[in-house]
Amino acid sequence: MINFEEELKKFHPVLELEDAEEAIYNQDLTDMADLLVKMVQESRDKSEE
Repeated sequence: MINFEEELKKFHPVLELEDAEEAIYNQDLTDMADLLVKMVQESRDKSEE
C-alpha cells in the first residue's frame, strides 16, 4: 500500500515547470478584452475629430 506521507516527503517540484510558470506570468499579453477596449477608444477618438 502507498504511504502518502512518505511520498510527499520525497516530492520535489520540477524546476522547468516553475521557470515556465514565471515566464508566462511575467509576459504582458493582450487579450480580446484589451483589443475591444482599444478599438472602442480609437472609434471614439475618430468620432470626436
